[in-house]
Amino acid sequence: MMYGWYGGDWGIGAWIAMALMMLVFWGGVVTVVVLLLRRTHTSEGSNLLRPSHHDAERILNERFARGEIDEEEYSTRRAALRRPE
Repeated sequence: MMYGWYGGDWGIGAWIAMALMMLVFWGGVVTVVVLLLRRTHTSEGSNLLRPSHHDAERILNERFARGEIDEEEYSTRRAALRRPE
């Protein structure tokens, strides 16, 4: 009898198990790569996406200086910016 690649007693169950294990392996590899890319991307781009507190206060000061907002609105917004998160 020929036991080996073509004539083994493994059956279709072994092929299904190997296919599932391959999917799990490659899914894990892709997941790790995506998580690593997201971690590096968010740490580099976080300053670009969210303006800092000082930028917001600078813009508020400029709007007040140009007369776009009155003193009451300026005080309210400045207090909101300085409130701890």
